[in-house]
Amino acid sequence: MLSQKYNNKRKKKQILTPQLILFSFLAYTLLLFMITWVTARKAGNEAFYRGNKSSPWYVIAYGMIGASLSGVTFMSVPGWVKDTQFTYLMVVFGYFFGYLIIANVLMPMYYRLNLTSIYTYLEQRFGFWSYKTGAFFFILSRVIGASFRMFLVVNVLQVFIFDAWNIPFGFTVSMFILLIILYTLKGGIKTIIWTDTLQTTFMLGALVLTIVFILNQLNLGFGEMFNNVINSDYSKVINTDWGSKRHFFKQFLSGIFITIVMTGLDQEMMQKNLSCRNLKDAKKNMFTFSIVLVFVNMLFLFLGAILLMYVNTKGITMPERTDDLFSIISINYLGPIAGLVFVIGLISAAYPSADGALTSLTTSFCIDFLGLEKNKHFSEKKKINIRYYVHIGFALLLLLVIVIFRAINDRAVIDKLFTVAGYTYGPLLGLYAFGLFTKLNVKDKFVPLIAIISPIICFILSENSQKWFNISIGFELLIINGLITFIGLLIIYKKTIPKNEILKN
Repeated sequence: MLSQKYNNKRKKKQILTPQLILFSFLAYTLLLFMITWVTARKAGNEAFYRGNKSSPWYVIAYGMIGASLSGVTFMSVPGWVKDTQFTYLMVVFGYFFGYLIIANVLMPMYYRLNLTSIYTYLEQRFGFWSYKTGAFFFILSRVIGASFRMFLVVNVLQVFIFDAWNIPFGFTVSMFILLIILYTLKGGIKTIIWTDTLQTTFMLGALVLTIVFILNQLNLGFGEMFNNVINSDYSKVINTDWGSKRHFFKQFLSGIFITIVMTGLDQEMMQKNLSCRNLKDAKKNMFTFSIVLVFVNMLFLFLGAILLMYVNTKGITMPERTDDLFSIISINYLGPIAGLVFVIGLISAAYPSADGALTSLTTSFCIDFLGLEKNKHFSEKKKINIRYYVHIGFALLLLLVIVIFRAINDRAVIDKLFTVAGYTYGPLLGLYAFGLFTKLNVKDKFVPLIAIISPIICFILSENSQKWFNISIGFELLIINGLITFIGLLIIYKKTIPKNEILKN
């Protein structure tokens, strides 16, 4: 939470009034609703789930930048430079290779099987309980992850707008989620493909313009500032301490697997790729997106370094939470235009954190747990009504988790996000790896037990690794979790192989 002294300074300077911020938020939201009106007309379940498989690949590639970065990257990565320098860049390099694996291993399978929910693969490969286990862990992961992302953004809106009017946080986040419901309820993925494009544009524009504003205040050219950053302590990329969480190889390897599970095994991200016309277009999307994303992350790290240099040059006190650095400097020190640019960029980062998550959660629950896609007894209208109820139910769940998270948050959100992902996505990694790279089948009814035991073992290892092995476990927790799940599946394997030949390697 932003400290009270920054609120007081903002009130005193009146650089950017709550009224102006609120107006910007409402104007941006109105623009989203205009796009929704155009894209969601006559949209049925097929449009909601798969965008009628007619989405242009280049639109998806561009929009996925904003969806992948979200409010976490926008707010957390720049401030994270203070504690981790540029070591996160090794994770980003890992992302690139992870996307190549997704494009050449996972997406061909998804298209070959014509999947709507990617977790139906597990049912065809292993059976009922494996399928439900995979879908459950996705829902758990996405609810927590989306809540983390939304919290970070809504909290800033709360501090800089609604605290001034004594409006409680619960009301603020309720209104935000209500807006998300209204513009995603009907169009689903068909709408999100286009709204993500708008949001990516504003978010990247805010990033570039903020750098320009800081350079102007410091009377520095881009080349001079670039040299200052490169020659500073902040630019450290390689950490060679094997016992550290930030060891470069651990970071790189973790980046590969984080991408595989948080994109390739994630219904939200794959749902967008599966809305392409064909596999060829989906691969174009993934290759283009993966290259651009590396450079965008570099820009966010560069922004973090110059924000810190700005703080040191101006003698500004660092906020207690590094996540607050970007917002405090933009709104309190760079002038009203810069503050407004930041707010619009923040809002642009907020919506992709919520809309895609809500749509994918609805899709997964409706297909994986309610079986609506295969249900022959319900009319199309009844299926749509059920989908509406599920959509609203998940929105209320996200609201509850955000409020709880605000009460317990104590460190950089991006750090916490990847830590939680290590526990919740690990079983998915193990299940898919076992299905893709072995021809063995498993005793399906024991799969949920393996998926629960593995994160428990990982938690024990993480809490005691320093004492037992003199090593700190960082993001590689995900890999360890997947490996333990894989070993557990080997223990419960059975000799028969899958009947469905299309699923064999």
